[in-house]
Amino acid sequence: MNKFHYGFAAFTFVVFCTLWITFETHAIKAFDQRVADFFSRMDFITPFHYLGETNVIFGVSLMAMVIIWVRLRDYKLIFFVFLTIGLGYGLYQFLKRVVERPRPEIVDQLATFSFPSGHATHGILFLLTLAFVFSKLVQSKKASQIAWVAAIIIFMLIGLSRITEGRHFASDVLAGWSLGYTWFTLCSGWYKISIRDNHRMHHTDQ
Repeated sequence: MNKFHYGFAAFTFVVFCTLWITFETHAIKAFDQRVADFFSRMDFITPFHYLGETNVIFGVSLMAMVIIWVRLRDYKLIFFVFLTIGLGYGLYQFLKRVVERPRPEIVDQLATFSFPSGHATHGILFLLTLAFVFSKLVQSKKASQIAWVAAIIIFMLIGLSRITEGRHFASDVLAGWSLGYTWFTLCSGWYKISIRDNHRMHHTDQ
């Protein structure tokens, strides 16, 4: 992680806090409506919400942790996955209950709260974490870059699917992406620092 990533994480945290404070304002409501109108006919995006379901994310994450243990024996990387995806889940669930924003008014709407979007938050955490882990498992820089690009495209489609099906406001999704990126950056920063400290201790012992 370089200074740009930390700077952008600070920016996304500000975006999240700003949306939290302003989602009831006329400007944000108008933004939500314009985005909803734009994506209302893009039904082909809707099925991507299945990739953001909690059982899918936790199932794939568990498999990733097993692969890390078998291939790398990197227990800090396993804990990193737990931090991003496990604690990330608890974080957005907690914030939903704190904010208590009602969902859009549609037929058969979900009973849970709307802000931030869980699919957007968990989706970005899930996909970026998989790309991060994949980059540790492969030596090909090109394959790693492809994984990161694919992760970005898929988490965006997962978030947008919640708008196309009317489950969330656009500001919920944007807040979810912002919160998720901030949390991912903090967790990956912890991992990088812990690995660097381990290397220093190893060289000192030698």
